[in-house]
Amino acid sequence: MQVDPYNERPPEFMWESLTWPEIEERLKIVDTALLPCGAVEQHGPHLPLDVDYYDARRLAFEVASACTDPRPFVLPPIPFGVSYHHEDFKGTLSVTNESLSRFVYDIGMSLAHNGIKKIIIINGHGDNAPTLNFAAQMINRDARIFVCVETGETSDEDVYRLSETHNDIHAGEIETSTTMALRPHMVQIDKAVDEVPMFGSQYLDFTAANGVSWYVRTHKISKTGVIGGPTKATAEKGRQMWDIMVGHLLRFTEDVKSSRLEELYQKRY
Repeated sequence: MQVDPYNERPPEFMWESLTWPEIEERLKIVDTALLPCGAVEQHGPHLPLDVDYYDARRLAFEVASACTDPRPFVLPPIPFGVSYHHEDFKGTLSVTNESLSRFVYDIGMSLAHNGIKKIIIINGHGDNAPTLNFAAQMINRDARIFVCVETGETSDEDVYRLSETHNDIHAGEIETSTTMALRPHMVQIDKAVDEVPMFGSQYLDFTAANGVSWYVRTHKISKTGVIGGPTKATAEKGRQMWDIMVGHLLRFTEDVKSSRLEELYQKRY
């Protein structure tokens, strides 16, 4: 007989698992919420569709678990993202920028109505970033609370140092390594192929420190949906990368939750 994981009492920071009186009491001491946002989209022939969704959800949970008391709320994750550029590969589910930004805006305004003063949107899918930043701006404008979007900025520089592959941004060495570390049973490494694109200008390189943001449909630069070098992935690299991501985001979250709104605004502006 299988054990139903939903029969277990979730941690006290999981928003959806609490009753309204419990939420009301916890809101007296907690003003920070983590909102994971990912995508369900192709990740090459060797990784599952849920990589971005799973990673955002797990990152939020691990960070909140490691935080000092009172821990921030973790909200139910948003599974779908702006993935139109992967639509030539089956399995990809995409929503429009308008739909996602409005949805996140509505959630943010509702959180503010409940009394949340700080929202950290943990974005597991890079191409959600423009849309989520727009939503964050609108929440800040209308609710006058602190809202930010973390798409790996706190850890990317350190993670890339562990990668051997240039332009490794999708289903490549990094994502394959972290998935091998977290869920090795979900990686079909025998099907992994390397596709490392080269462009006409160094400023178009995805992993360049001085790169320019630009957009392209994946099938134009990759036959398999891979952009990177998954054959160089290892579970050990993945464990180091994951520890870096959790560690940096944990420190950032502690800074945010321990700061007054006035301090955050002064630091930012």
